[in-house]
Amino acid sequence: MSKQILYLGDTALKEAASYLAGIMDHFSITFEYLPSDARFPAGLLEEDHRAIIISDYPAKNFSKDAIRQLANKVEQGTGLLMIGGWESFTGLGGDYGATAAGDALPVELMPEDDRVNCAQPCLVEKMRDHPIVAQLPFQDFVPGIGGYNRVCTRPGALEILSSRRFAVRHGADGFLFEPAQSADPLLVVGSFGKGRTAAFTSDAAPHWVGGLVDWGDSRVNACGEGANPVEVGNWYARLFGQMIRWVAQL
Repeated sequence: MSKQILYLGDTALKEAASYLAGIMDHFSITFEYLPSDARFPAGLLEEDHRAIIISDYPAKNFSKDAIRQLANKVEQGTGLLMIGGWESFTGLGGDYGATAAGDALPVELMPEDDRVNCAQPCLVEKMRDHPIVAQLPFQDFVPGIGGYNRVCTRPGALEILSSRRFAVRHGADGFLFEPAQSADPLLVVGSFGKGRTAAFTSDAAPHWVGGLVDWGDSRVNACGEGANPVEVGNWYARLFGQMIRWVAQL
């Protein structure tokens, strides 16, 4: 029996991939995994996965035929989620902009390096209600991230979360926070043919995930098969669990 999710990237299961692997195990979501340095094998897309997650898995790992087949699978109903990183979207070596997989995403990619590293606060701003963010207290407990890939929301797609950067300086009466006039897309959802698509432009793992990894009022201890154990915030876990479930229509 095929696993529900085909998960590609985040270095290796004993490294950054431990975070998503742990979340999927916590929510009883089964997955098949391929590390970031592995070429995409012929025939893998013949298996019946509900969704494909690409996170720090460079486009160069696909043959031209394989990446076209991936887009065709999404068009036929397989979900697609891309999570940010240096080898996601355009990144330092993602290079999905001129590929069929990039065309399937609900965001438009930059033609050049799209990485934004945030030395000062970058806070998550909820833009609209959606099943992915249901029962999550974005208004009362605003989380922060450490970086993201800059993209543009495609016409017809829905921007659920944005990332807003702040310039902070120390004034005579304490810290002064100056928000950027505009925010960048953080979570965008859409569709490509029959498949649900989503782009989360920050990371699920350090360092870009920042304080989001600890977002919650309790702790979740989890360990995916073959991965290292992780301890994360319960709202962080719910966010990614609901994101994967929505894309995969589970």
